[in-house]
Amino acid sequence: MLDSIEKTGKTVEEATHEALKALRVNKEDAEITILEQGSRGIFGFGGKPVKVLVKVKFDPEKKAKTFLREIAAAMNLPLSVSTTLKEKQLLVNITGDDMGILIGKRGQTLDSLQYLVNLVVNKGNAPYLSVTLDTENYRQRRRETLESLAVNLAKKVKATRKNVVLEPMNPYERRIIHAALQSNRFVTTYSEGDEPFRNVVIAPK
Repeated sequence: MLDSIEKTGKTVEEATHEALKALRVNKEDAEITILEQGSRGIFGFGGKPVKVLVKVKFDPEKKAKTFLREIAAAMNLPLSVSTTLKEKQLLVNITGDDMGILIGKRGQTLDSLQYLVNLVVNKGNAPYLSVTLDTENYRQRRRETLESLAVNLAKKVKATRKNVVLEPMNPYERRIIHAALQSNRFVTTYSEGDEPFRNVVIAPK
């Protein structure tokens, strides 16, 4: 989908109308710049058309909502999308009847959707935004689960003096494990392996 286009016409209104039609946006969702005022010429000859540049206004929240609603429609999955923009972060929350489908195993589907929304929102020359996609407070619940797991496994490592290798995790979840045990006096953590099978190792100090 185009983000901007130049169009010519006999009047500003005509050129703008053609540009808006090509971009498939309403006038209130666009920025219009007149590049050439045009001229009538003499006795109808030698006239120059009006030229305008029309750009789609950057609206990351609208982009995210539209994309997710299209995905939901394709999956025949009714849902509602709410967004909050905080500085350089876009928080997107999805609500619906069967959000387990969107979460997937260990949040893999939700992470994939989050990645796609990131691509959609950050397409073009707009300022970069970090997108966090959540549903049913999954991110917070998953964080608490991982923090509890880290503490329990650290106790095991302390008692057995043997390394524990966790299942492969994405970078976000690995950071949670590392942070949870950062100040632990008895164990240390490090990551090993290659993406997407990179995992955390908890080892005795």
